[in-house]
Amino acid sequence: MRPSFDEIFMRMALLMSERSTCLSRKTGAVLVKDNKVLATGYNGAPSKTKHCTELGFCKRRQSGYKSGEYKDELCRAVHAEENCLLQAAKFGISSQDSILYSTNFPCTMCSKSIINAGVKEVIYFKDYPNELSKNLLKEAGVKVRQISPNIEHQKKL
Repeated sequence: MRPSFDEIFMRMALLMSERSTCLSRKTGAVLVKDNKVLATGYNGAPSKTKHCTELGFCKRRQSGYKSGEYKDELCRAVHAEENCLLQAAKFGISSQDSILYSTNFPCTMCSKSIINAGVKEVIYFKDYPNELSKNLLKEAGVKVRQISPNIEHQKKL
């Protein structure tokens, strides 16, 4: 049983999430065009800065904010989706008409970046409670769908 491209790229996003240094939520993303990987990303502190895992604490988490209450000024992490888009930009790779696979539905800030980067579709695994993000993507004409990778296929390998 051969896995679909959607399954392969979502599994890659899940694998990227394992690199995350966020103490609250591990997220991974993969940017794809014509079934070719353009860039990858995971959430963590900016390059050349200390990660929360190194510091041993999360200021945002310590402040008592709940999931979905976006307080970016307290968080050291760059989100996986943004890191993915930034990696493509850093290396001169166009994200126009690409597909972004993410382990979680993107937040509002990431959705704005996704829209402006020209991503045509977002495929995600786990939902995230953010109506503004969903409305912005819909208004901009970005196709959105949720999938669940076939983990049973992985067990056979």
